[in-house]
Amino acid sequence: MKRRSDGVEGDFFVLNTNDWVNVLAITPQNELILVRQFRYGTHDYSLEPPGGVVEKDEDPLIAGIRELQEETGYVGENPELLGVVRPNAAILSNRCHVMLVRNAKKTAELNFDQHEELITELYPLTELKDLVKKGEISHSIGLNAILMLLLEMDDTEKFAVC
Repeated sequence: MKRRSDGVEGDFFVLNTNDWVNVLAITPQNELILVRQFRYGTHDYSLEPPGGVVEKDEDPLIAGIRELQEETGYVGENPELLGVVRPNAAILSNRCHVMLVRNAKKTAELNFDQHEELITELYPLTELKDLVKKGEISHSIGLNAILMLLLEMDDTEKFAVC
């Protein structure tokens, strides 16, 4: 690969993969829906927002609605994009879209992919900072999503929390 700024060349490993989506789904009781998901890289469970792969030419909001329903059985209202992050710009070319869904209610059966193992857990929004401080949420993309949600919650005109 060649660096654009000065033409310096080098060999690098870059993974070109689909974009991802993380869903911040909030229940009418002001709880955030998280999943405890087995991750093969760590051989352990990770507490994180539900989400997954955005299929080729798929709208990230549509992908998020699908992933939320498949992984948790919840469906929400008024999906909105909070932001986009680069999961690991050193080796990954893709992006992760962070979306917010309100008034999420369990309305469907779970429909995991073959290699998914998840447990749905609900956490009061007031406990999010403590979950991060205690290291309960350590998945970096999940932490990005939680930061975006906390920033959104600071804007009291747009977000009502108990």
